[in-house]
This record gives sequence, C-alpha cells and structure tokens, in this order.
Amino acid sequence: MAILGNIIKGVIELKGSLSKETNPIESQKVVLKKLLNTAQNTQFGAYYNFSKILESDNILSAYANTVPYFDYNEINYSWWSKLHEGETDVTWPGAPSYFALSSGTTGKTSKRIPVTNDMISAIRESGIKQVFALKNFDLPADFFEKEIMMLGSSTDLEENNNHFEGEISGISASNIPYWFRSYYKPGEDIAKIDDWDARVQRIAERAKDWDIGALSGIPSWIELMLQKVIDYNRLDNIHDIWPNLQVYTSGGVAFSPYEKSFNALMGKPVTVIDTYLASEGYLATQVRPETDAMKLNTDSGIYFEFVPFKPEYINEDGSLAQDAPALTLEQVEKEQDYVLIISTVSGAWRYLIGDTVEFTNVDRAEIKITGRTKFFLNTVGSQLSVNKMDDAMKKLEDQFSTKIPEYTICAKRGKDGEFYHFWYLGSENENLNSTEVSVALDGFLKDANKNYKVARSKALKGVNAKVINPAIFHEWSGVNKKKGGQVKMERVMGEDKFKEWETFVNEYK
Repeated sequence: MAILGNIIKGVIELKGSLSKETNPIESQKVVLKKLLNTAQNTQFGAYYNFSKILESDNILSAYANTVPYFDYNEINYSWWSKLHEGETDVTWPGAPSYFALSSGTTGKTSKRIPVTNDMISAIRESGIKQVFALKNFDLPADFFEKEIMMLGSSTDLEENNNHFEGEISGISASNIPYWFRSYYKPGEDIAKIDDWDARVQRIAERAKDWDIGALSGIPSWIELMLQKVIDYNRLDNIHDIWPNLQVYTSGGVAFSPYEKSFNALMGKPVTVIDTYLASEGYLATQVRPETDAMKLNTDSGIYFEFVPFKPEYINEDGSLAQDAPALTLEQVEKEQDYVLIISTVSGAWRYLIGDTVEFTNVDRAEIKITGRTKFFLNTVGSQLSVNKMDDAMKKLEDQFSTKIPEYTICAKRGKDGEFYHFWYLGSENENLNSTEVSVALDGFLKDANKNYKVARSKALKGVNAKVINPAIFHEWSGVNKKKGGQVKMERVMGEDKFKEWETFVNEYK
C-alpha cells in the first residue's frame, strides 16, 4: 500500500478543497498596483512617474497610457544594460540575482533577462499551485511516491559580476525546495553536465535505477531523451523501463505537433499537462483534465495585457506599433488571437514576450499558445499563424500515416520570379511524395484560412514542400544555439536565415 502517497495525495486534496477560487480580473488589479508600488522609486518608476499613476482613478488605464511597449532590444538598450554596469534600482529594486539566457527562436545571440529573487519566489509559488491542481486529475496514490524527471538546461550556472547566468530551466532547477530533491531526477550531478548529449547519455545509463512517474520539459528534447533511453537499453517503449510513468508536463511550446511522435514512444497512455514557463516568468499552467488550455497565473507577480493580433499592429521585425490598443483581462474575448504583453516582478514593463495566445475560457482566464509574433507569415497577404500551420501538420500526419514533429517555412521568390511558400517537413518517412504532400498541404491551408486562399489566387504562386529527417532540425538547433533547455525550432524564417538552413540541410545529407 502506498502509505506516503496516500498521505501526500490527502494533503493535496485537502489543500485544494480549502483553497478559494481567485477572481482573475480582481487579482490582476492587485498585482499591477503592487508592482507599481514596489517599483515607484526605481529609475524606471521615477521616469514614468509611477507615483502619479497610482493616484489615478483608473490605474490600469493610466498605466497603459503612460508606459510604452517594450521588446527585449528596447528595454535592454535603455534600461537593463545599466544592470551590467553595476547600477541598481533600475527597473526593479536592488539588483537581480540571476540572468536568464535565452536565444529564443530568432538568433544565436543570447538575451540576458533579469530574474530577481521575487521572480524565483513567484515561480515557486506558481509551481506549488500546479502541484495542488493535481487533485483534479484523479491520479493514484502511488504516483505521489514516484520520481520526477526534469529535463532542462544545465544547472551549473555561470557566475558573472555578483550574479549567476543560465537558462530559466536551469535556474529553476537549481532553486528547487530541499524537500523535493529526493524526487528530482536526473539529480544534481547529472543536471550540471553542460554538454546536452553527454547529459542524456548519463540519463540513459542510469535510467534503470529510477522509478520515474512524471516527465517535465520541452517536447522535442524530451522525445530525443526518451528515444536515447529506449535505444541504449534496447526497449520497445519507455514504459518497459519506467512502468509507472503516468504524467508528462509539457512546456514552452504547443504540444499538439508532437503528440503523435510522443505517443509512439509510450507503451500506454499518460496524462499530458501543459505549462507555460518562459525566461520572463511562469505564465500559466493547465489545472483541469477536461481541457488542454492553461490558466494564467494572475496572482503571482505578473500583470497581463493583450493586443489584438492584426497585421496593422505588427511591424515587420515582429515588434508592436505603439498605437496598437492593449486590452485588459476584463476586455478580452474568446477565440481571438492576442499578442501577449507582461509586466513582472523582475522589472519587465509592458514587455512583448513574443507569443500569441487565444482565450478558450475568459472567466477562468484559460488560454492556448497559438504562435509567435515573428512567426506570423503575411507575405503577399497570406496571413498564416503558427496554429494554422500546426493544424495542417496534424492533417498531413493523418492523411499520410506519418509523424511530423518539426517543420519550417519561408516565403520567397522562386526561379521564375514568383512568390512561393517553401516548406521543410521533418518526418522519418522521407520517401513521401513531395508533390502529393505539397498539394495536400496547400489544400488544408486554403480550407483553414480565407486570406491564404485569396493570396493563392493572386500573388502566391504555389507551395513547395520537402520531407527530411527530423534529426536535421535538432542538429540545426545544436549548431545555431544549444541543445535542450528552452531552445525551440524557428517555424518561419527570413530569406537570409533560410539560405543558411538550406545549405545546412544539403551538407547534412
């Protein structure tokens, strides 16, 4: 009998039943007021007169009308760069203990995003709420005695001028509570290995020693780790070595493109729980089994705003036009794409995180990630968002009985001078007929998007799809950035990057 598991499960259920459901709209008002109060004497708070905003009858409106939008380049150039020169009280009181390194999906150069002690506490608080939400998933008592594999970046952080630097997954793992360390795998020694391939090799070697009940990490890298464990230990599926694996906590990207390839590695179904941990904070987590949408963490150090995702509000570089309207949580509607804007306890203010979301339930503040602002393809009016591309990939998987976990696209002129969409699709079935795939993909997109259909009847000449091994995508990420952690494949490329990509693909072959 799972005595300890029953005790833990009982505590979680009791805590969950006693916890009051927070009102997301009211919580957001409290969060913004607290953020402004705390930062009003910083350089940023003084410059934008937070004290005056706090005196306003409508603080939310006054804040939106006073402080402009910032992307990383703008806020780093004007404000965060001062932190690296030893200044304090810049955008948040004191100085950050950490900087999260993030190249995201757009380049080799790492962003350095401040992570304060207040943010570490907010992430931990949101993580605890996620644990208590497990009561809704009806997991057996013995699950709570199993170990948890958290696959992120290295926890061996680099010390630099009185702070530490690393990816957010490594920073978070290095700050796990002491009581959780006995559950945490692969353990501190393996987690500190900087080389991702070497770290995964050690996981494969030690896998038989662990009783893993849950996995956590970005889908593409989790899949590679699981495949390595399966191959090294000569298994049919991962449940042959981890029979008690019951939960996978996905994060960072939409899980749906990876669903088919992920399930192929399983011996039985597992519960998938989506989370949204970015370098800038822990934004949302799935709290109910009847939906795969995630509930925004509206009371844990982050204030959210939402800009309607329309071409007239998005600049060519993916930044926002300053006259783009920002909506509060009280003003949003279901099934509309919004550019996500956040203000945080790490001193990010009206910050364009780069993701787009849609609400599936406004009252519960539940959202889905629908794409990236820089991955919105609007060449010759096609208006393709990542969620439309993801949907098309799932239909291709069904039609051709294959798995397509990775893809990328570029809109550019062909040899005839006309515009085409050039696609590379990652599938282990490289013998798929490219012409048939191109026609099917084109048809799915026409059915799903009227703007794309109009573009195809005018300036967009056609679709050119090539099928390649998914491993090429992973190696590209390894060469251009770093394997594992928060690294994600760019779904849409500009012409210069796409030229590099095609050269890489040809050399890899």
